[in-house]
Amino acid sequence: MENFIVSARKYRPQEFETVVGQSHITDTLEHAIGENQLAQALLFCGPRGVGKTTCARILARKINEKDGSVSEDGFAYNIYELDAASNNSVDDIRELIDQVRFAPQVGKYKVYIIDEVHMLSSAAFNAFLKTLEEPPAHAIFILATTEKHKIIPTILSRCQIYDFKRITIEDIQGHLRKIAQQESIQYEDDALYLIAQKADGALRDALSIFDRLSTFSQKNITLAKAAEVLNILDYDQYLNIVDLAKENKIPEVLFAFNEIVKRGFDPHIFIAGLGNHFRDLMMAQNASTIDLIEVGEKTKTKFVEQGQKWTAQQLIDAIEICNYADINYKNSKNPRLTVEIALMQLASLTAGLDSKKKNS
Repeated sequence: MENFIVSARKYRPQEFETVVGQSHITDTLEHAIGENQLAQALLFCGPRGVGKTTCARILARKINEKDGSVSEDGFAYNIYELDAASNNSVDDIRELIDQVRFAPQVGKYKVYIIDEVHMLSSAAFNAFLKTLEEPPAHAIFILATTEKHKIIPTILSRCQIYDFKRITIEDIQGHLRKIAQQESIQYEDDALYLIAQKADGALRDALSIFDRLSTFSQKNITLAKAAEVLNILDYDQYLNIVDLAKENKIPEVLFAFNEIVKRGFDPHIFIAGLGNHFRDLMMAQNASTIDLIEVGEKTKTKFVEQGQKWTAQQLIDAIEICNYADINYKNSKNPRLTVEIALMQLASLTAGLDSKKKNS
């Protein structure tokens, strides 16, 4: 049986052009190599899964290619990768410093990639200071970390700092689309949008979820299956409850809520999500605010259609009701009743009742 390779490894970028969502960094690094203005100590920092180690490896290889220390089969010499999480003692750093003193046998530069550099002990940091400030002409250090605040200021001042940003939902969605096409996986655009949203700016997390979903759905990723695997309430659940509330169907609304609770969802997360849904409906009423809704295009169309059925004041009242229930949920002796009261109030909004009376 052929070994399965996770998408995060299989599609790890090999060139700067293929790095997703970090053009402000990749362009700078390419220009620095082209104009021979590369600093000898660089610090890549940012959240997990956004391409720090990937960019460090590409940069190390580019330096090697430029200076001719790549073999015929493409193997790059003079690249040393150290994991500071497991080699964090002062002895490990002293060993590294001893290695750095020797010039490379092939090519011009030795490139040292130190991953998770914030894990070094304070003694190891101090032992590293002098080498980092005055490295030999043949040494380039690329440090990578998710926690810049844990690195001592004396190290920070000796490095050229590159801040990686969270990758946007649209960029992640576009990347997942390309992979799905290459792997012949059928998909719904809104399902990929949901994966990108859940990944919270980390491409590696998005690819892990994508792999899990493609296995679960047998290479047919739908929005319903994505919501099931990710254990999040599908937008259709909220759309359904809001439609029932608009028609003042209190028993049906309470039954729908009970079904959601039976599926294992937290009522607190549900009422907070419902408040957010009403907020999205309000944004959908105006063409200038429609882009503030973070959902896929198909779902956005449904939101616009549903938003037209409500007046702006009704939506403001609905948001207030949900917000009030959200705030009081934790302090309530009967939290479920707090949510049910809110749902009954929402289902009475369009019945011509006085909203002030309901809020009291």
